[in-house]
Amino acid sequence: MKRRMINSLLGVVLVVVVVFCVPLALVEKQSIVNAANDRVDAASVRVLGLVESRLAAGEPVTGEKFAAQVTDGSFVTVDIPGQPLIAAGRPVTGPALTASETGASGEVVTVVQSRSDVDHEIGNMLLLLGVVALLAVQAAVALAVWQARRLARPLIDLAETAERLGSGDPRPRDRRYGVPELDRIAEVLDTSAERIARMLTAERRLAADASHQLRTPLTALSMRLEEITALAEEPDTVKEEATIALQQVERLTDVVQRLLTNQRDPLNPTAVTFDLDDVIKQQVEEWGPSLRETGRRLRIEGPHGVLVTSTPGTVAQVLATLIENSLMHGAGTITLRVRPLGNSVVAEVQDEGAGVPPELGNRVFERAVSGRNSTGIGLAVARDLAEADGGRLELLSLHPPVFALFLGRSRTAQEAVEEEQEEQ
Repeated sequence: MKRRMINSLLGVVLVVVVVFCVPLALVEKQSIVNAANDRVDAASVRVLGLVESRLAAGEPVTGEKFAAQVTDGSFVTVDIPGQPLIAAGRPVTGPALTASETGASGEVVTVVQSRSDVDHEIGNMLLLLGVVALLAVQAAVALAVWQARRLARPLIDLAETAERLGSGDPRPRDRRYGVPELDRIAEVLDTSAERIARMLTAERRLAADASHQLRTPLTALSMRLEEITALAEEPDTVKEEATIALQQVERLTDVVQRLLTNQRDPLNPTAVTFDLDDVIKQQVEEWGPSLRETGRRLRIEGPHGVLVTSTPGTVAQVLATLIENSLMHGAGTITLRVRPLGNSVVAEVQDEGAGVPPELGNRVFERAVSGRNSTGIGLAVARDLAEADGGRLELLSLHPPVFALFLGRSRTAQEAVEEEQEEQ
């Protein structure tokens, strides 16, 4: 930036020098030449006056009589009819200025002035203009360097402020530099720092999100433990229920780890290839007691053995949120439908309830937006989890309500062979 400012200001000064100094030099040169011509003309007039006065007095005209009018570098000749040519001074060689005057008696006075003095004066004038132009350029360079440093220092300071904001230090610096544009940038950075500080304080959302995310597996775990207590007299059943409870604990641990990991490093890759049937089976087992208590049913549709690339814990949490949403806000049979779609796999959750109100639409994924008395966090967190894992959660239909989780599809070896055979 410094170099650009210096070059810009220097270019402007050079243009000014060319635009003003060149015409000024031409005008001054012509003025010097005209002044020299006027002096030669005046000398010829003075010599002619002396010659005429001598002739009128009947006195002889010689070169000594008007030698005083001859300056250095000049040559004067007087041509009087009937008399020899009278000359004074040394003949001029090279470029010269010439002036002639004719008297009443036919006498002709010619004054020749060498241009050396004129050229010397013109050279001094051009030298003076060159010095002035050089001083102007030097002053412009010095001014440009000073101005560039004056502007560069605040920019460096602003860059350091931005770097501090990026490193997590949102304290405003409240510095101003006397330049309106830079002061505006500093003001915006200070405002952004305050905003970032407020955003950092919003980290308490982690507690709300974690509590909501942990509520579902904790509820299921509590119900499983209650069943274990009720069936304590049947060892095989107790073992089975205890195993399911342990799975719930493992899932709970995975959810907590996922939430904490997303807070520290949202780009942490955890995707693996797994069978979607395993996650669906887990959901059927987890939500079975709740469905039986409410007289609802979970129906599974679609092909089996579909492989997807994602994080099993995330997919399970998103599906659990959609099933819980259907239990809380929907009615009738809940349908979990799996269907391949190109390079993706869509897991749809649908119920037979009234659906999503039209005034809500996709706003159901916004925080604190809920159709009934609920936290309004579940769907927002589910969409964030899906997007952080490389998937997508969308609302396909308002009535009946259809929520779709888009996942990356992983081809089996047999499918890859069949596709290659089709291409051949």
